[in-house]
Parts: sequence; C-alpha cells; structure tokens
Amino acid sequence: MMEKYKYQDLTHEVIGAAMEVHRSLGNGFQEVIYQRALAIELELRKIAFEREKEMPLVYKGFDIGTRRVDFFIDEKIMLEIKAVIQLEDVHLAQAINYLEAYGMEIGLLINFGNTSLQFKRVMKPKLNQSPSGNQSKS
Repeated sequence: MMEKYKYQDLTHEVIGAAMEVHRSLGNGFQEVIYQRALAIELELRKIAFEREKEMPLVYKGFDIGTRRVDFFIDEKIMLEIKAVIQLEDVHLAQAINYLEAYGMEIGLLINFGNTSLQFKRVMKPKLNQSPSGNQSKS
C-alpha cells in the first residue's frame, strides 16, 4: 500500500499508541503522566523515540537557544503532547513554529486532556505559497 503522505504508517502507529494510553488512563492527569505512559507504550510497540530531546533553535544561521521536544519519533517526526481541555489555534501555531525552527517536515500534536483523544498531523508550510494579488508595482 502506497503512503498518502510522508511517514503515514509511522504517524498511524504513534496515534495508536496514544489512543491506548488515553483508553487506559482517561483524561485529567498532568502532561508528564501522559509522557511517561506514552514512552512505555512506544517501547512496548518497538517504536524508536527520544523523549525530551533538547534541540537547537536557529535564526538566520545563528543559535538563539534550545527547546525540548516532548518526543522525537524515529528521527523523523516531532511529537508535542498536551493535556488541556481543548486544542486551540495557539497550540497548532506552536507546533508549526517548532517544525520550522527544527527544520523538520512532519509533526504530531496530541491532546490527552479531552474526554476523547485529540490529534493533529502538522506539516511544515511550503515556502513558495503566497497569496495571489499581493504584488506591489513600482
């Protein structure tokens, strides 16, 4: 079966692991509890990951600091988890910013705080996208 999007099978496996954690624990715990449980579930499923990996933030070639990624899956996918009542646009914007800052293409944003597991697949925006009709004339 051909993948419809990059790392489709891997993202599907990670979401499945998160669903199992949410099914077992439910909602209402702090984010760190879900991080620990998800790490166990990923290990049980033999999915390669690094937890709380510190990654550099670079601006125009200059190192401007570091940020810890909740999970770095198989050196391919950034996974950010939340334990909030509802995912908001700010959470999505944060995940997209992390993809940009780390030079990664694919991310997952997973929220354990709702009665149902919420997840979003996040892709780095294409650089060549520009709104039409915004050309200035000299």
